[in-house]
Amino acid sequence: MARQPQDLLHLLTRAERLAARRIQSVLDAYDCSVDAWRVLDLLSGDEGRSMTGLAEDAALPAPTLTKIVDQLVDQNLVFRRVDPADRRRVLVQLTPRGLRRRRQLSRAVRAEWGPTSPGLTEDEEDQLMPLLGRLSGALANGGGGGRDGSGGGEGATTTAAGNPVGRAR
Repeated sequence: MARQPQDLLHLLTRAERLAARRIQSVLDAYDCSVDAWRVLDLLSGDEGRSMTGLAEDAALPAPTLTKIVDQLVDQNLVFRRVDPADRRRVLVQLTPRGLRRRRQLSRAVRAEWGPTSPGLTEDEEDQLMPLLGRLSGALANGGGGGRDGSGGGEGATTTAAGNPVGRAR
């Protein structure tokens, strides 16, 4: 029996919303939104990210990202600077305070989340993450991501650490 696209969309949406709700309950103690936490996480370990790349990787519209970055600047968690390679681009980078906050938030989320995604064994999570990365890449590239692997992995959205976006480890 062929699966319907709406079935996959429903399951992915439900899982994302429930995971976000669970993580938000942890972040509430730090007055931080899930989207702000994602932005801080995406900025970890980098010398700076362009607003365009950051918006794409955080899956946020540019105006929403701008508002979040403005708030993070006001909290002295990030700063903006002109890209030395292209003066038309603005780079966003963590401040030392932002780096400490990102670590603090990551520890709190990991403590709530546990060693693996809720309801999954480590092996199951290790299987799921590449599949979701491949699906994300195929959808971003407009491909169908069929069983033969076409339209897959390249272009998958990842964090600075190389993990698919949304991985809470």
